[in-house]
Amino acid sequence: MTGPVVRLRNAGLTYGQRTLWDGLDLDIKPGEFLTVLGPNGSGKTSFLKVLLGLQQLSRGTVEINGKPAQRGSADIGYIPQQKAFGPGTPLRARDLVGLGVDGNKWGLRLKRAPVRRRVDELLEQVGATRYANEPVGLLSGGEVQRLRAAQALATDPDLLLCDEPLLSLDLHHQQAISSLIDRRCHEQGSAVVFVTHEINPVIDYVDRVLYLAGGTFRTGTPSEVLRSDVLSEMYGSRVEVLRSHGRIVVLGIPDATTHVHGESEDDHGLA
Repeated sequence: MTGPVVRLRNAGLTYGQRTLWDGLDLDIKPGEFLTVLGPNGSGKTSFLKVLLGLQQLSRGTVEINGKPAQRGSADIGYIPQQKAFGPGTPLRARDLVGLGVDGNKWGLRLKRAPVRRRVDELLEQVGATRYANEPVGLLSGGEVQRLRAAQALATDPDLLLCDEPLLSLDLHHQQAISSLIDRRCHEQGSAVVFVTHEINPVIDYVDRVLYLAGGTFRTGTPSEVLRSDVLSEMYGSRVEVLRSHGRIVVLGIPDATTHVHGESEDDHGLA
């Protein structure tokens, strides 16, 4: 592909009297890793819904591969937030991945061998072969997220959407999932939109940031957007951005709904 995978022009989204963003012009190229940041309620998940064709813009246009965004596009893979399965869930790891291969088709699976080969390929890609036949309810959160990633990659999507895929995972699995998504992006050319409240686990992979806050937005590289002056202007209050040993810490965000559990009221480790 030579054109952008995602193209938004004069895009705006409002709920009643509340504007999440307006006048958003954005192109996301093949092989680009875009991270979406912002406080709770700023419209990060709504942005994904717009790309998935599940939410209509209030104004403007959105295109995926040159066509209006629509539900069920095979051009898009989606990795949701980590959610545990019950221990008695009657589904094996390979069955979950198989839903990404032909889960949109009705009736019995007539051609089993091709589907099995594809599932085996996907399991190997995400490093999940060793527990392919284990019940999903007995797997860890990180292991399930690998399966969700495999499921999302089943159609070889040009666009990979990730909704807080590292939430509740330990450091080891955060690194594994982040690296897997990065390989898909920078080695295989998929565009990635990665929604998160914490940029540090993926900071080495990020090409650009879309920051949403207070009905406004900023786009640019992490060093262009995650700055004290930029965030202070967006929030209308003094915000400090500190950098230490390759990590970024944001201090002083005024909206209490943005605070991560366990941090003080003037310390937000979003970035």
